Order: sequence, then C-alpha cells, then structure tokens
Amino acid sequence: MNSNKPVRLTIDGTLDLHTFRPAEIKHLIPDYLDECRKAGIYHVRIIHGKGTGTLRRSVHAILQRLDEVVSYRLAGEDAGSWGATLVVISSDKQRKIAK
Repeated sequence: MNSNKPVRLTIDGTLDLHTFRPAEIKHLIPDYLDECRKAGIYHVRIIHGKGTGTLRRSVHAILQRLDEVVSYRLAGEDAGSWGATLVVISSDKQRKIAK
C-alpha cells in the first residue's frame, strides 16, 4: 500500500483499524471522527482487536485528547467486547456551546 495515497473509507460509524499500520491511527482517528460528525454520525465504533491491548491503549490515548469526544468505553459482547471501543462525539452545535 502506498502511504502517500489517500485511502477512501466509508463513513458509516464503524472504523476497523485492522487494515492500518499503528503509526497511521494518530491522524486517521481524528479525521474519521470529523467526517462522521459532518455526516451526522455521533456514535462511532472503533475496532482495534483484542491482541495485547497496545492498539487499544493507543486509541484511548488519542480519544482522550480530542475535544469532540464526549465519552468512550469498551464495547459490549454484542459489539466486539474489549476488541472495540464505542465513542460518542459531539455535534458541531454542541462543540460551539462547550467552547
């Protein structure tokens, strides 16, 4: 995969990180959440897999720093359990009020 070429993702509220390198998520997650917000999607599922937990911790560290993230938690059994994180993001209107 050519890292200089943009990757087109379907903006449907689910981001599966299995096809991305860990170094790419630093920019991918904020960009994806921004596109979800523009599409009116405020509940997002990020699939990071179970593995050793390194990617999950990285995802959570990124989410912790983003102003648009209202909350996040590990998914329930029906949505990927500890292999996925559910994220609630604010709408543009909510963001403006908060700032």
